[in-house]
Amino acid sequence: MAEPTRRTRGSDRTREAIVETALRLFRERGYEATTMRAIAAEAGVSVGNAYYYFSSKEALVQAYYDRAQAEHEAACERVLATERSLAGRLDGVLREWVRVSEPYHEFAVKFFKHAAEPSNPLSPFSADSSPAREASIAIYRRVVEGSADRMDAEIRAELPELLWLLSMGVVLFWVHDDSEGCRRTHRFIDLTVPLVDRLVGLSYLPGLRGVAKDFIAGVHELRS
Repeated sequence: MAEPTRRTRGSDRTREAIVETALRLFRERGYEATTMRAIAAEAGVSVGNAYYYFSSKEALVQAYYDRAQAEHEAACERVLATERSLAGRLDGVLREWVRVSEPYHEFAVKFFKHAAEPSNPLSPFSADSSPAREASIAIYRRVVEGSADRMDAEIRAELPELLWLLSMGVVLFWVHDDSEGCRRTHRFIDLTVPLVDRLVGLSYLPGLRGVAKDFIAGVHELRS
């Protein structure tokens, strides 16, 4: 692989500086009140240069999504390499998300109302957010595929996306969590993961396979 050139490294630094400045201004001034002109001025670049890297404020937030996702993926490597139970893998991945997201908590609290709008391109369910969403689902696919637990084959196939939806519930809880060290969010994980683990385990039992199949059919219907 070719070494990055000085120009490439400079471009990466400029891009990161713009993202960092935007996140800071979003926290300090609010998303609506922050303009691309203000971001450029604070980052020490021209407005044209800012638009060269990011076509809009929405593109800046998508860059934040991508960066946060990459940080989460890297943070999960240890638990995914060492833990073999579904509960242990899921618990570790969710807690690592809380840990790496902690520096962005203040930003997330103020920004959440935009991401929560179904029609907003910054919604985690939007087409614009698809790259970050698919990367996140891929982590939960690794959670499932690396698990030694027995489970119904159809549930195993659907579980990565269902676990991602669970993680969205954790995000929602975390955004509203003002406890020290997000203690309440960690407690939410304490309570939720064993329940998921038990339900997945029960899906393997012959008497409950029909229920599992009905559930999967409902998921497919709602997705279509």
